[in-house]
Amino acid sequence: MTTCKCNTIIRNLGVRRHGAQILHDVNLDVHHGEIMALIGQNGAGKSTLLKALLGRIPYTGTITFHDAGGKKLTDPHIGYVPQNLVFDRATPVTVQDMLCANLTHFPVWLGHRKEQRDFAAEMLRRVGGSPDLLPKRLGALSGGELQRVLLAFALHPMPDLLLLDEPVSAVDRKGIELFYDLVTHMRKQHEMPIILVSHDLSHVMKYATRAALISHTIVVSGPVAEVMKTDAVQEAFGLKLAGGDFH
Repeated sequence: MTTCKCNTIIRNLGVRRHGAQILHDVNLDVHHGEIMALIGQNGAGKSTLLKALLGRIPYTGTITFHDAGGKKLTDPHIGYVPQNLVFDRATPVTVQDMLCANLTHFPVWLGHRKEQRDFAAEMLRRVGGSPDLLPKRLGALSGGELQRVLLAFALHPMPDLLLLDEPVSAVDRKGIELFYDLVTHMRKQHEMPIILVSHDLSHVMKYATRAALISHTIVVSGPVAEVMKTDAVQEAFGLKLAGGDFH
């Protein structure tokens, strides 16, 4: 069984965009086998932190990756499932095209070899999806089906770190449970570290192992149950006023 024992160490990270300080003095450790939930209000910098981890935006400070023995990983593979995939829903690209593009350097319009089609089907099965999805156009998929395809895409090759940015925002309740049950299984099976951005505190309580409240920096972090009981989280989400605290 493949394990992904990658530890992510973030120190003094800062991000400025368009003259504004989006993140500052971010310090956070994410260890293998954890699901770290990033919580906070809109505009707090959660997705910006993911973009920094992906190397998509410039930042100050350091992000380093280490294996279980403490050895630095110079080129970790990071899987990413976005909140939504922006594309022309009339595009003729199929699920098979998308998954096979991850398996070859040749253009998808040249066709796919049988071994590639078989492996794409196996990628879908791994995330609980049916091979019947392969010929479907991406624009014809339901929210839950698309998220499974994106997860299958993110899991090959098996990532050292998996980032999930509001991955179930367009999925119904049953699909949400299936998605998170699958992610939890992947974490346990492969000891994969996962960073999850979520606005739904009930999902965080149920599925995450640790949490960090972000408001342009890390306000508080630790085991989920402890973080949810802090005054900072209670005040950030208006839980005390609503009488819905987690004590």
